Amino acid sequence: MTTTADIRLRHIVEQTAVALTDDDGRFHKHDLTDAVRDRLSRDDLDPHIKAAALDKLAQSLVTGFGEHRNPRRRRPTGTLFHPRDIVKLGTGIWVWMDRATDSDLLEWSRLSRRNRARVDVADAEVQDYVDERIDAFRTHADVVYLGDLERAVFGWADGDTDLSDLLGS
Repeated sequence: MTTTADIRLRHIVEQTAVALTDDDGRFHKHDLTDAVRDRLSRDDLDPHIKAAALDKLAQSLVTGFGEHRNPRRRRPTGTLFHPRDIVKLGTGIWVWMDRATDSDLLEWSRLSRRNRARVDVADAEVQDYVDERIDAFRTHADVVYLGDLERAVFGWADGDTDLSDLLGS
């Protein structure tokens, strides 16, 4: 569920990104991170927005911890096992690899296959989209930017944007 504070935080990030964007439509992630941190540290920010930002920070740190402890093949041992790695079982349940059971491994395998299938579908969608747009760029050599190509060739209209898509609602 998206809260008002979440929406406000996304708005802060978007406003900051727009402010940092150069004439070529580019900005650096590092600069954006610095600018957002500066903006969130201001004294005039609403306390509930700061609290939501701290929640996001905590979630990010926990996610990073989980990614760092994700089992990966070890060169010296040739195995995925390390006792301090974490097996993610879904619904927010994690287990230290050292204490995983056979049913934990089966659940981990099932989730891994399901996630792999989702990634493959998403990647195929990206590849199809890019292939189609690259072909259109070749056909319409006078078009330089994707936005112009989408409008001229694929019928994108600026009114097609649903704000809830951007806000993650």
